[in-house]
Amino acid sequence: MTAARDNILEVHHVTRNFGKFQALSDVSLTVRTGRMCALIGPNGAGKTTFYNVVSGRYRPSAGKVFFKGKEVSGLPSHRLVSMGLLRSFQITNIFPALTVLENVLVPLLVHHGMSFSCLQSIRKRRDLADEAVQILERVGLEGVADHVVSTLAYGDKRLIEIAIVLARRPSMVLLDEPTAGMNPEETDRMIHLIQDLSEHSDTTFFITEHDMKVVFSVAEKIFVLNQGTLLAEGTPEEIRNNPDVKRAYLGGSLDAPGQ
Repeated sequence: MTAARDNILEVHHVTRNFGKFQALSDVSLTVRTGRMCALIGPNGAGKTTFYNVVSGRYRPSAGKVFFKGKEVSGLPSHRLVSMGLLRSFQITNIFPALTVLENVLVPLLVHHGMSFSCLQSIRKRRDLADEAVQILERVGLEGVADHVVSTLAYGDKRLIEIAIVLARRPSMVLLDEPTAGMNPEETDRMIHLIQDLSEHSDTTFFITEHDMKVVFSVAEKIFVLNQGTLLAEGTPEEIRNNPDVKRAYLGGSLDAPGQ
């Protein structure tokens, strides 16, 4: 079985067991290159397990995962990163004692095959410093480039995490709860950033998120997991009006934040 060339990610009949517990059961879905997709579902639906399988943290118990047409089932995360598949974690994964600029220079060092020990001298490399500044401009943080990360607001730290991911020039990014813990203003800022990056970059974004305002604002296609199975997929309007999805959310409004 092979993957279609215009699909950046294909998941074929993936199951993941933990002992006798089946966290994912025969899940199949496809993400087309350049299309902004989202994965939603009630608590315990299997979203985190799905992301862990796709990102290489877990090997599927059955089924196959294809990335850019190549089977990557069970490949470790660092191999997937080198192929262009990156994951932005729910908990910010940054260096609080470094400046914002240095946090972006670190993955640039890795991307260009340089040692982390070069960080102090690398600031003198105008080309890499300029590249880091351009990335910060993309996420709206150029004004705080020399600020120590620990002094910044939570929302800015989440934007730094996005910048760190972009520094690796990914083909695809799995965004894991990018607005978790944000206030409404920070959430709106993140929504606009994700929309801009999706529309004006070569990176494909796949998001999992509890805030339905975010999901319906950015996603072109939505997949719904429930109890480890794929319950539905479709456009935001189709998902919003799907009676099975509404039942899975226990009658709650899909438009309500935090659902």
